[in-house]
Amino acid sequence: MNSKIEQKKIDSNLKLIVKSSFIIFIGLFLSKIFTYLYRIIIARNFGPEVYGLFSIAIMILGWFVLFGSLGFSEGLIRYLSWYRGKKDYKRIKYLFNITILINLFIGIISAIILYSFSEFIAINIFHNGDLIIFLKIFSFLIPVYLLSNILLSVLQAFERIQWYSFIVNVLQNIIKLLALIILIFFGIGSNSIIFSYFLGYLAILIFSYFICRHKTPEIFGLYNLKPREKTKTFKEFYSYSWPLLFTVAISEIFFWADSFFIGYFNGAADVGFYNVAVSIVLLLMIVPELFLKLFFPLITKEYSKNNHEIVKQLSQQVGKWIFVLNIPLFLIMFLFPGVIINVLFGSEYLVASNALKILSLGTLVSSSLIWIYNNLLSMAGKTKLLFINLLFASILNIFLNIFLIPKYGITGAAIATTISKILLGIVLFVEVKIYLSIIPFRRKLIRILIIAFLLGIILSYISRSIIINFMSLMLVGIFFILSYSFLILITKSLDKNDFMILKIIKRKILWT
Repeated sequence: MNSKIEQKKIDSNLKLIVKSSFIIFIGLFLSKIFTYLYRIIIARNFGPEVYGLFSIAIMILGWFVLFGSLGFSEGLIRYLSWYRGKKDYKRIKYLFNITILINLFIGIISAIILYSFSEFIAINIFHNGDLIIFLKIFSFLIPVYLLSNILLSVLQAFERIQWYSFIVNVLQNIIKLLALIILIFFGIGSNSIIFSYFLGYLAILIFSYFICRHKTPEIFGLYNLKPREKTKTFKEFYSYSWPLLFTVAISEIFFWADSFFIGYFNGAADVGFYNVAVSIVLLLMIVPELFLKLFFPLITKEYSKNNHEIVKQLSQQVGKWIFVLNIPLFLIMFLFPGVIINVLFGSEYLVASNALKILSLGTLVSSSLIWIYNNLLSMAGKTKLLFINLLFASILNIFLNIFLIPKYGITGAAIATTISKILLGIVLFVEVKIYLSIIPFRRKLIRILIIAFLLGIILSYISRSIIINFMSLMLVGIFFILSYSFLILITKSLDKNDFMILKIIKRKILWT
């Protein structure tokens, strides 16, 4: 491909990613406000034990949904994007219809199993009978969850990111929050949490269905594929998807292992404390979500056309943006964890300060490295390799949790997760270099790292010299962001793609 045409395609794709990120940013901003209000109301009104039970119930629901999905929702994003690039709408319709039918059947069976075993799980594993009602009501959510995930995958694959963002980030969170407040007002008690959560996911299913009918009508209707073509298409799709089932399963185990073992060894209250730290540290996942929802369909489409240089350039640029934007938030979390916890959840949860500090380091690695590497390997069809990677990391995480939680409590869980994430990031870095010859970071990141390190030392000194409260934290944060931005500019750490995007942002802000 001609280098000018190639650069034009790179610029076009970067612009599309950034334009979509504005829409996603608005959705994520509102989502975080509603999500934190929802969780803060739960934590402050019902205490750490009920908050812990809620977290455990979400974990168990997630595992049932995960195994019921067979990896289809993840596989659909790749294959619908792939067939869109080839304009093969017959196979798109076929895959959509067959996955809906299979997931609906499995969802109903899974719901029956969870409902039947809810008492056993609550009493024999987590030693808390109050968990039973959470699990029984959440069991009805399994088929709702599975069908919603398929419809949301369609929206992602067809690059309807604005609707995806609205449904997932805004609609369901507004409904959950309003339902929670109304139910608490009418004195429903802790059941307010269960029913509000249920209503939020039911809204996702209903709304995503109507949006797909209206915005992606090409997925519905007859597909006129011969039996041999059906068999071949489904075999390829399933061969790609089933390792993703185990990959995502291991990923969920990786994510929830610490909460599971905290609940097993220490009880629901400590799960509540720990998940306060987890919910705060997930703010570091906002920036990846801004870019990566559209990033994967775009690189998959370009990869299907053998435009490997475009994939490389997109990966390096997006990797740089994620890292640059996440550094300020990471340093604030790492240096001032207690202030953040106290402001959001109250002094009762300050025991999670060390856990937040440690988890912020692991999540910086996860947000800046692991997500992009996973997308690249998934694009290349290396799903089995992804499974092996996550299996290794999860086994290590489980072993470290079992060893560290009895000795160090929730801090031990944070150490276990962070060590596992850093090692996983290193493994993925090596594999992407070997299989795709891509290092998704630019050399100028070294300058940015040095700038962040020096400013971090200054912030650390400031934290020991003044009393840190909410107002002083805001002032320190503003000082850091201004200094960080100024030093990045004068050290010429930005390239032409960065300036092109900054012009787009400027135009957007002025137009707004």
